[in-house]
Parts: sequence; C-alpha cells; structure tokens
Amino acid sequence: MSNKVICSHCHLEFTKEVMIVEDEYFFCCKGCQGVFHLLSDEGLDSFYDKAGDTKLSSPTTQYEDSSNFNAPAFYDKFVTVNKDGSSSVSLIIEGIHCSACIWLNEKALHKMDGIIEAEINFTNNKANIVWLDDVIKLSNIVDMIRAIGYNAYPYDASLQEVHIHKERKDYYMRMAVAIFASMNIMWIAVAQYAGFFTGMTQDIKTILNIAEGALATPVLFYSGWIFFRGSYYGMKNSVVNMDLLVATGASVTYVYSIYITLVEHGEAYFDSVSMIITFVLIGKFLEVLSKKNAADTLDIIGRHLPSEVNILKNQEITASKLEDVCVGDIVVVSSGERVLLDGEILTGEGSFNESSLTGESEPVYKKVGDKVISGTISIDADIHFLVSRDFEHSTLSNLVSLLENAIQKKPKIQILANRLSEHFSSAVLLLSVLTFFVWWLWPHSLEESLMVGVSVIIIACPCALGLATPVATLVGLNLAAKKGILFKEAAQLETMAKVTTLVVDKTGTLTLGKPSVMKETIVHDFDRSLLYSLVKYSNHPISQGLVDFFKEKKLKELVFDTFKQIAARGLRAEYQNLELIGGNAEFMRDNGITPNYMSENSLFFFAINKELIAIYELSDTIKDGAKELVSTLKQKDIETIMLTGDHQQSAEKVASFIGIDNVHANLSPQDKLLFLQELQKNGNIIVMVGDGVNDILALASADIGIVMGSGSDIAVDVSDVVLLNDSLISLLAAFRISSTTFKLIKQNFGISLVYNAITIPLAMAGYIIPLIAALSMSFSSLLVVGNSLRIKYKWSRS
Repeated sequence: MSNKVICSHCHLEFTKEVMIVEDEYFFCCKGCQGVFHLLSDEGLDSFYDKAGDTKLSSPTTQYEDSSNFNAPAFYDKFVTVNKDGSSSVSLIIEGIHCSACIWLNEKALHKMDGIIEAEINFTNNKANIVWLDDVIKLSNIVDMIRAIGYNAYPYDASLQEVHIHKERKDYYMRMAVAIFASMNIMWIAVAQYAGFFTGMTQDIKTILNIAEGALATPVLFYSGWIFFRGSYYGMKNSVVNMDLLVATGASVTYVYSIYITLVEHGEAYFDSVSMIITFVLIGKFLEVLSKKNAADTLDIIGRHLPSEVNILKNQEITASKLEDVCVGDIVVVSSGERVLLDGEILTGEGSFNESSLTGESEPVYKKVGDKVISGTISIDADIHFLVSRDFEHSTLSNLVSLLENAIQKKPKIQILANRLSEHFSSAVLLLSVLTFFVWWLWPHSLEESLMVGVSVIIIACPCALGLATPVATLVGLNLAAKKGILFKEAAQLETMAKVTTLVVDKTGTLTLGKPSVMKETIVHDFDRSLLYSLVKYSNHPISQGLVDFFKEKKLKELVFDTFKQIAARGLRAEYQNLELIGGNAEFMRDNGITPNYMSENSLFFFAINKELIAIYELSDTIKDGAKELVSTLKQKDIETIMLTGDHQQSAEKVASFIGIDNVHANLSPQDKLLFLQELQKNGNIIVMVGDGVNDILALASADIGIVMGSGSDIAVDVSDVVLLNDSLISLLAAFRISSTTFKLIKQNFGISLVYNAITIPLAMAGYIIPLIAALSMSFSSLLVVGNSLRIKYKWSRS
C-alpha cells in the first residue's frame, strides 16, 4: 500500500507522516490548507475544476515584507497616478502554470474593495493592476496574491532586457558546441559510410564509434538540454510537442548507438544524434531571435528625449529635469529645439513643425497666447511658454500609454510548423512504439525490433519539418536585406503574404516630406546668387526647398551687409545698396508689394528694391514607384487606404495622382489607431506604412508596421519592417519577397509531408535500416534547403 497521498490544493504527492486531515480533504502543509479555505470562503473554489490535475507551487512564507511596496521610493519608480486619481502598476506574477491560475488571480483581485482593473498576460505573466490607493494599499494586493499561493514583484524593463540577453547568450553557447561537434562527427562519418560500402574491420569501426559518441554526448546533453526541458514541461501539462519527439528520437538513437558500440556489432548512429539536435536547435534559435519584447514600450520614447529643459526662474535660465517641471513653470525654447511639455506662449512667435504628431507637412505659425504641444519642433521660434500640464500628463506621455496598449494587443503569429508539431510528434511516437512491439511479438529479436522502431523515429525526425519555415525565411530575410528591407521578425514574411489592406501615411511616406520647387516664374531677370544667398541663411522648409533647387546651378554665396529673418513670414537683407525681400504674400503686402498670383501650392515671392522679381511654387514631391505600388496591389486584391493628418485638399490631390480611392484626412494619431482597429474587427490583415511619431500608434496596432528609414527614431523602434532606402519600390519588393517566401514554406511542408508519407511506412515494414534512415533524413533536409534557395536565384535574375 502506498504511503503517499495527493494534496487537495496543490495536487503534489506527500507522505502521510506530514498529512493534515480535514473531513475528506488532505493537505501537505498549513499554507495549502489556508489557501483552500480562502478560495472556498471567497466563492472561488471552482478554480480546482478549471485547474484539473495541474500541479501548483505550495505556498511559502519566505517573502520580503510587503510593506516595502508602499514605500514612496517604490511608488516613484513603479506606480503611475492616473487622471481620475486611481493608481496603476505592472507586476510579474510568479507561479502561474495555466489559464486557471490566471483566472484565480484575476478573480481574487477583483473581489477586493478598491480594485478597478486586474488583467494578466499569460505569455509573460505580467499583470496590469489599477486600484484606489485611499481604499486599499498595494501591499494588501500583494498579500492577496501571496495568500492564494503565488508571488509578485514589480516589472522592470531593464531586468527583462538582461534576461533576454542571457537567454540569447545561452543559445549561442549551445549552438557553438553543437555545430563544432557536428562538423567533426561528419568527418568521422565520411570514413564510416565509406567503410560500410568498401569494408572496414570491427576494431576500427569501434574506435570511430567511440570518437563519435564522445563528440555526440555534449551535443545531446548540453546543446539538447533545451529539448529535454521542453519535453518535461510539455508532458507535465499533458502536451506532446516537437521537443519530445526530438528528445526521444535523439535519446533512443544515442542509447542504441552505445549498445552497438559495446557489443561491437551493427551500425551506430551518433552522427544522427548530433544532426538531429543541431538542425532543430538552429531553428529554435531563430524563434528566439524573432521575439519582440513589447513590454519595453515605455522606454522607447524615453531613449529619444532630452532629460532636461530650460526653465526661467527669478530672471535666470536654469536646467531642470523633465519630470521635475511643474504646472505654472516657464520653459524657454530656442529655434531648432523640441517642445517637451504642453503650454501657452508668453513671449515670442514663429513656426513649429507639428508633422510628428499631426502629419501636416506645412509649418504652423504660432504667437503669444497660442498653445504649444509636446513633441513638436521649433523651426525658427525663440519663445517662453507657461507649462499647462506636467510631462506625466502631457500629449507625448499620453501617446506612450496608448502605444503600450496598442503593442500589447498586437496579434500573435504562429509558424506553420508549430501548428502541426503536436499531432505529428504524437503520431510518430505512437507509430514507433507500435512498430517495435509488432516486430518484437511477430516474433523478431529485441535488437532487430529496436532497430526498426528507431528507424521510424529517425526517418520521421522533424528536421525537414523544422527547417521548412526557418530556412525559407532566412533566405527571404537575406534577400530583403540586400534590397534595403529590414524585417525585425521572421514571422512577418508570412503575415505580409496574407495581407488584405495596405494603409499608408502621406507626408514622408508617399511623398518626400519636404517642399521642392515645382515652377519658377521670372518677372525680371536677376542674379540668382542674390536669392540663393538669402534663403541659405534660413532653416525654414520653404527656404531649404529653394536651396536644393539652386544647388544644381552652382551659384556663389554672397555676404550681406545686413540680414534679418521675420518668423513665419519672410527674409530681408541688404547687399551693395540693394534691398532684398523674400517670403509669403502677406510679407510682400506689408512691404508695399502687391503679389497678384494664386496657386494651390506654397508660394515664395522675391523682390529687389520693392519690385517683384520672381515667384516660386513649391509642393511636396510624390515618390517614385507610388503609382506602380498601388496598381500592382490592386491586381492582387489588396486595397490601399490613405490616412493623413494633412488637410483634405492636399490629401486628395496626392491620392488622385497615385490612384488611391479611399482617403481620410485631418486625422490625429488616435483617429488613425481607431480606424485600424475597426478594420481589424472586420477581419482585415493590415500593413501600415508611416514615418513619424504621429504614425506610431497605428504602426504598433497593425499586423505589420513598416517605417521609412529616414523616419523618426521612435517610429523605427516600434515598427516591424524598416525600408532603409525610403523607397516605395522596396515596399513593393517586400510584398513580392514575402509572397514568394510563403509559397516556398508551403512547398517545403509539402515536401516534408510527402517524404514522411512514403518513408514512414517503408521504415515500419523493415525495408529501411537506421543508416539509410539517417541518410534519408539528411536528404529530406537538403531537399528543403535546396528548394528554399530557389528564391535567391529567382530574384538574382530579376
């Protein structure tokens, strides 16, 4: 009779000597007994029905004092106070094993007074908790989590980055060992295969087997430890995964090869052990490289913002930390600087670039009394403004919060191999075991039966299946990189092949994002060096457009006697008794010049000694390849939609020229996000292409976010794909490469499945010995690799 019983709470076995009996329930410790009663008293005992037989961690009391969670220093670093007065924090919950654990924690927290929201992400065990601090303290929340058998600690992005770096380093070491050993084993295998066909004495064969076994041992038990660990957790949760098949196939082959080496009879297959582990480990490493740590979102903008601003106090300008600036402080901003806080202008005027938030390509003129928005850039304005909102509640900070939510809701993509692996692995293991017993009971010898069973596992080893996606993907990624297309995640190639809708921003995406001269009207002939030198002194976008226009003419730069720039209006200078005036129509009229000229484009007038000399029309230029992109995607039944913060007339002009029928203008970043979410609700798979901060919410929310390489650093960070050369031709190439790659992936799966459908029955019938099985397995892998390389040769000819 067994001396062990199962705990009614954690389901772990324990000896009767430490048992706590209560009615028909048995507990291994006071902690489990306490949690059991807590759940029953709170009406949460249905947790046990949801958890089934899942084994839980026993409650422990070895925690730091929960009062530390109430410390002011902890609140300053980890807790956010919301506009409505509630508090929010992100915690990592330890001890979560299954969806029932998620359910229990959320239910337990929601039953507490003062809890507004408690959501836990199962993929990373990160809990977002919102509560009323005057009703319940954070320490009480942590105590509840601990009371039901779990633990909590604050989420720290820097620690997560350290963990990811450690994981990658671990993979590098395991792969290095596997590849080094496999290469040396292959040299030995060449001699063995040659000896098999030409003849080799048993003592030489044994020596070679021992050498191979010595090299295969670290590959199996060090490099392959990942698969043993995955198999353990899979079996613990009643899941047969590909890790189990890899570990079983490699282990059985390893044990069988040791037996062959000891009895000095038959063929050992240590090379198969090494190749099984190495091939699949490389595929697994590709998955690690493609992971995106969405939880680090809040750090993205922080890395690209200055940490200090200049404030005016007691008639002195001093530097202050961004987070220390309060409502009512006066901030000083000079031309070329970024506005980091929201406020109202007290002194000064000038033009501001708001394209990063609104998408509007034209600079916005602002004067005393106007509002300035955090995230915009002063072009030529030197201002003092009164802070209306601190950084935590600013427009830019609010954008960060929305961005985090958008990324957390990004759809998860599963590679086709993962969809098939569980059923495939289960079927192969079952067939292998059945084959062994059928042969053994036929009857055949144990050695012969084991050899046939091992042949089934080896020949059906998922090398080809495991390589079907990563090899084709690697070739596709490499080809894309050569064409200036950087995919951050390998899985995005698959998603692009399935896209139904392309959503594009206008300014900087379909257009160059800067004005260029479209038309030059000369009223009276003049020395163009005068105008070139005048605009060369200004950093206004219109002036810079004229500078680019005149650069090709190789004009000389003159030194003026006097020069003055009037913010958002124009330029004035004197040169050898000549008065030079350049600017907009209003500036001309202020100087007694009547410019009777109208255009839908931006206008720049130039006058000498109060006489109009030349007129320049400037407009944002449409990029090459825009028409071809839209027309080609139409042929593929992919709809193109323009979303822009620019005005309706400008948007429709560009859309009409390119061939886009669906246009939405005057949109804020939040409007773009809501529009995309509505499209996704209707089942659309969306690629969003943008370049600025105003696009980052949409970029993060889309199934794939693509950004121009010249876009803002923040947009590049949150995107999935970067077009390094800013070319729409590259965007079209990205669609074509992804489509071709996905077709090859499906072909590779077809090759792998047909191979298994033919070879597994032959192996079960005893027609394939383990040696031929190993060669066949390698051949199927090479076939998949060769098929994947076809994309490389196809595009090299294009």
